[in-house]
Amino acid sequence: MDLYLWVKALHIIAVISWMAGMLYLPRLFVYHASLLPGPETRAQSETFKVMERRLLKAIMNPALIATWIFGLILAWQSGYYAAGWLQAKFLLVLAMTGIHGWLGRMVKDFAADRNTRGHKFYRVLNEGPTLLMVVVVILVVVKPGT
Repeated sequence: MDLYLWVKALHIIAVISWMAGMLYLPRLFVYHASLLPGPETRAQSETFKVMERRLLKAIMNPALIATWIFGLILAWQSGYYAAGWLQAKFLLVLAMTGIHGWLGRMVKDFAADRNTRGHKFYRVLNEGPTLLMVVVVILVVVKPGT
């Protein structure tokens, strides 16, 4: 069995899991921020808090770590680490990691009832990871400059 192919498969699985969370968490924020404050929506708010925390802790964080580990192994094993397209991908993945951290902060804000942003902000925020993902996939598939 070719170890490289196994690492590649695990990397793809991790990326898919991470991106699922990166796209779903802001959507949860849209719904959560749409709730009007008050006792009649308290149970819904608490449900969103649980969903947001579990998505971040049980899916997104492990997938982020696995994506980085397997991605770095692939870069080393493939020899592409010096290629311009991979360096550009690396910068975009760093940006995605920063957004991940920012989303984690928002989970804490919602958990403490400190959210100050409306649902429209989170609708727009959802586009960032999507755009980064599109560019990363193009870089990986097309490998410009090689």
